[in-house]
Amino acid sequence: MLKHLTIKNYALIKHLELQPSSHLNVITGETGAGKSIMLGAIGLLMGNRADTKVLWNEDEKCIIEGSFDIRDYKLKPVFKSEDLDYEDVSVIRREISPGGKSRAFINDTPVTLEVMRRIGTLLMDIHSQHETLELGNQNFQLNLIDAFAGNASIREDYAEAWTSYTKAKRDYDKLTKEAASLREESDYIKFQLEELVKANLNENEQESLESELKMMEHSEEIKNRFNTALQLLSLSEYNVQSALSDVKNELQHLAGFSNTYEALYQRLESSRIELEDIISEIEKEESNIDFDAERIEFVKERLSNIYRLEKKHRVNSVKELITIQESLQEKADLTSNLDEELENSRKAFKESFEKVQSIASKLSESRKKTFNPLTKQITRLLHELGMPNASLAIDIKHIEPTPSGIDQIDILFSANKGIAPRSLVQVASGGEFSRLMFSVKYVMAEKTAMPTLILDEIDNGISGEIAIKLGALMQEMSRQHQLITITHLPQIAAKGDAHFYVFKDNTEKKTVSSIKKLGETERVEEIAKMIGGANPSKIALENAQELLAK
Repeated sequence: MLKHLTIKNYALIKHLELQPSSHLNVITGETGAGKSIMLGAIGLLMGNRADTKVLWNEDEKCIIEGSFDIRDYKLKPVFKSEDLDYEDVSVIRREISPGGKSRAFINDTPVTLEVMRRIGTLLMDIHSQHETLELGNQNFQLNLIDAFAGNASIREDYAEAWTSYTKAKRDYDKLTKEAASLREESDYIKFQLEELVKANLNENEQESLESELKMMEHSEEIKNRFNTALQLLSLSEYNVQSALSDVKNELQHLAGFSNTYEALYQRLESSRIELEDIISEIEKEESNIDFDAERIEFVKERLSNIYRLEKKHRVNSVKELITIQESLQEKADLTSNLDEELENSRKAFKESFEKVQSIASKLSESRKKTFNPLTKQITRLLHELGMPNASLAIDIKHIEPTPSGIDQIDILFSANKGIAPRSLVQVASGGEFSRLMFSVKYVMAEKTAMPTLILDEIDNGISGEIAIKLGALMQEMSRQHQLITITHLPQIAAKGDAHFYVFKDNTEKKTVSSIKKLGETERVEEIAKMIGGANPSKIALENAQELLAK
């Protein structure tokens, strides 16, 4: 329920604070005083669009904030699905900057308008005689019937079965489609796979072969250069190795004279040893160089085959060819086990469908059992609300399974004697809709935790005893659910646990719409004005006191 509402810098509202009762709240005031403006502001918390035209002061931002006690609404899964922190008392805030930028927050976490709309509509339900009738919506009708029947548990079972069924169907359809394609391609897949398997590819083979071929094709040049290097280093008359030995002998005689000379000698000795190792390595590499025409031909053919396969499969490496080979192998395995895979998938799909049908049938039977008591209860309420000839019926057709079951529901209504009930959109007027919707929500309120219900002049077109009865029903409904109603009827205003008065304040340069909670004496005066006009008579005041006393 709504615990606190703040509206700043919106339309005619400069700053408004509202702390409604947890039961029945009535809002009254003169036409144009700002009651509809409040609804517009609340609508922003439900994700409605807005622009800078709503700013009272165009240089300041608009802030609409509501705190809600939601502990009975079972919304933790919803908050989790939107990655939002759940709080028993949650705060929804909307800000509109002078530049027109709109921002939305839930528990101080920025959210999109879509998320705000989803959460907001679970916390508040604004009903106006001018809005499109929600009652004609198929999901609303099914939810009404399921709430009346207490089908929450079976709906959860069905939702779980539906999820399994849709997954099994998706998997089976996908496999069936793939199977048809695989059967057409099986010979080509087999040919491509055999070609790659026969190639016996190794991931690092291409680089190794390319390096080997390069060396073999330049073997004569490599061998000659190695021999020249050996001549210079150790084989010629004046070679580096001999010269280094001579230098070593000279430095050896000097080593005893100075630590510096000793260090030079040691460094030279290290160089001489390193040189001997280099000469040994060169001799070894030179001896390994051999021109092998057959090996060259083999390597060329091998690389040619690799290049051909890469070009064919439009890749640039052996690693990618191996990946393609693995993919082809998976397809080939699937093709070889296709019949078995298809049969297993078909069985899973069939079993999940049968489970969905079974639970859906139970759900449908449970729904049908509510039709008679539900229509009787709503019809009785309509009679009490001044529609003595109203009648209601529910038509049901079985359809293919949907996320909500196998039932297509159509609530039929007639407000007049001798006219058979027909679909709501064909028969109900605005006033009739209002009373019908109130009756429906009254019934739902007995069965489930409902969001804060905001009724905008739902009492239009009624008066007298019917108004008293409507007020009594609102009062009764509000014992378990928070109601906020905007009314022009004193009979309903007198039923409120809290009475708020909206008025215009023209004392400033710019008109301001304000609201205040009325005390006992102020309520008497306001209700008397609703009865007898701006200057109520003594009789009007007495009537107001009598209404409040009741």
